[in-house]
Amino acid sequence: MFDNLKKEHIVASDDYNRWKVPPASIAIHLCIGSVYAWSIFNPRLTKEFGVVGASSADWSLPSVVWIFSVAIVFLGLAAAFGGKWLEEVGPRMVGLVAAFCWGGGFIIGGFGILTHQLWLLYLGYGVLGGCGLGLGYVSPVSTLIRWFPDRRGMATGMAIMGFGGGAMIAAPIKEWLLGLYYQAPTYLGVESAANLVTEGGKRMAEVNGQMVEVVVATAKQLASAPIALEEGVYVVGTGNTGAAMTFFTLGVAYFIVMVIAAFSYRVPREGWLPAGWTPPAANANRMITHAHVHIDQALKTPQFWLLWIVLCFNVTAGIGVIGVAKTMMSDIFGTTLPLIVNSAFAATYVFMISVFNMVGRFFWASTSDFIGRKNTYHIFFVLGIILYVSIPFAAGQVSVNPAVTWLVMFYAATMIIFTMYGGGFATIPAYLADIFGTKYVGGIHGRLLTAWSTAGVLGPLAITKLREASVGNSISDLASKVDPAAFTEKFGAGIDQLNQLVAAKTVTIARLMEIAPAGTVDPTSSLYNTTMYAMAGLLVIGLICNSLVNPVHASHHMEPADAVPSKA
Repeated sequence: MFDNLKKEHIVASDDYNRWKVPPASIAIHLCIGSVYAWSIFNPRLTKEFGVVGASSADWSLPSVVWIFSVAIVFLGLAAAFGGKWLEEVGPRMVGLVAAFCWGGGFIIGGFGILTHQLWLLYLGYGVLGGCGLGLGYVSPVSTLIRWFPDRRGMATGMAIMGFGGGAMIAAPIKEWLLGLYYQAPTYLGVESAANLVTEGGKRMAEVNGQMVEVVVATAKQLASAPIALEEGVYVVGTGNTGAAMTFFTLGVAYFIVMVIAAFSYRVPREGWLPAGWTPPAANANRMITHAHVHIDQALKTPQFWLLWIVLCFNVTAGIGVIGVAKTMMSDIFGTTLPLIVNSAFAATYVFMISVFNMVGRFFWASTSDFIGRKNTYHIFFVLGIILYVSIPFAAGQVSVNPAVTWLVMFYAATMIIFTMYGGGFATIPAYLADIFGTKYVGGIHGRLLTAWSTAGVLGPLAITKLREASVGNSISDLASKVDPAAFTEKFGAGIDQLNQLVAAKTVTIARLMEIAPAGTVDPTSSLYNTTMYAMAGLLVIGLICNSLVNPVHASHHMEPADAVPSKA
C-alpha cells in the first residue's frame, strides 16, 4: 500500500498541466504556516488557571514561547533528514506523513493543555508537530523547481507563500475558536469589597469557608476577553480559556486538508522541460550553474555554510519578533496609545504580519528571477539593519510623546521587515538550485533548514531573555520610587518581599505604575530596545557572508553519468 505512494507511481504525462501542482503545495503550507500565529495562544496559555489574569501556577511567557522554538528546531531537523528521504520516495509519501505529525501534534498538545502538563505540549506541538512542519515544508519545493525550471524564484515563492500566509487564515480562526470555547471564571466582586490576604506571594480570598487563590483583574486585562466582564476579583481554577478545545479542533481540520493535498502531488518525468522553453547558455549568468552537486558533497563546500549563516541570521532577526508579536505590540503601544492599540488591534497586527510575510515570499522570490538571488539578499540585510534600528527610536519617542506618528513608523518598519523575512525563505531554494544544481536541491534545502532550527532557538531566546532582564530592572527601578506604605497597602506585603511577589505574578510593571509618583515614565515601551540592536548586529554579519558567496568550484560537480539521482 505504501509503495504506491512513492514517486515512481505518481509521474505525470508530458501533457499534464503543471499549474495543478501549486494548489496542493499551497494548501499544505497554509496548514503548517499557522505556526506563525502561535502568539495568539500566548495570552491564553499563560493564564490557563487564572483565565482573566495569570495565577501563581500558570505557565510563564518564556516557557510558552519556547514551545514555538522547539517546533522550529524540529522543523529544521526533520527537513534535514526528510530532505534526502524526499528524493527517494517523492512528495506524496512525505506529505502524508507530515499530515499525521502536524494534526497529531495538535491533538497531543490539546491533552497537554487539558491536563496542564507542559511536557505534553512540548512533545505534541513542539516535537511531533515540528516534524510535521519540516516534512510538509520540504515536500513541494524540489517538485515545483522541476515543474518550473524557467521561473525558479516564482516557483519556490508559490510553494512557500502559503507558509507565510498560514497565519493570515489561522489567526482569525484561532481567535474565533478561542472565543467559542471560552468560559468566564467565578466572579467575587470588586477588589475593595473582597477581603483579600497575601500568603506566599499569592492573593487569597475566602469562598464557602475555604481560602482559595484569586486574581485581581483590571479593566485593561479584561479588554482582551472575548466576552464582557466586570473589573474585580475572580477565582483561580474556574472558567476556561478555550485553548484545549481549539487545539483538538485544529488538529482534525489540518489532518484532513493535508491528506487531500498530499494525494494531489504529481512529479514530472526525468528530463522534462516546459513546451517552448530552452535552458539558457551556461555562461549567461555565472551565478547559475548547469552542473549538479551531490547532497553529501554540498556540505563540503564553503558556499553551503555561507548560505547557512545567511539564512540563520536573517531568520533569527525576524522569528523572535514573530513569536511574541502580539505581546510586543501591546507592550510598546498598549499603555501609551490604549484607545488605538487594544486587543483587536493587536490581533489585526498578527494578521497583517502574515499578509506581508506571504506577499514578501512571492514578491521577493519573483523579483530575484530578475535581479539575482545574491542582490536580493543584499537588499534584505542593508534595509533590515536600518529598520531594526528605527524600532527602538519609535518606542522611545512614543513614551515621551504618545503620537500616532510613532505607531505608524513602527508598523511600517515591522511590516517591511516581515516581507524580507518571508522573502528570505522563498528565495533560498532558488539560490541553492543556482549554486548546486537542481538534482538534489530538495535534500540540500532540507539540510540548510537546520539554520532555521538554530534561529528558532536564538531568536526567541534573545527576545525573551533580554525582555525578562529589562522587566526585572524596570520593576526594581519602579519599586524604589513608590511609597513603601502604598506598596504594602496595594500588595499586602512589604517591598522586602518584592522577589517573592514578582515570582507569584502579584507585582507587575502595570500594577506598580498604578501607585508610582506622578510623572513617572512607564518603561514598558522600551523593553525590546536591546533586542532590536542585537538583531541589527546579526544582519551585519549576514551581509558580509552573502557578499562572499561565489559559484561552486568544478571539483565539487558530479560527473554527467552520475547526475541521475540514485534510489539508495
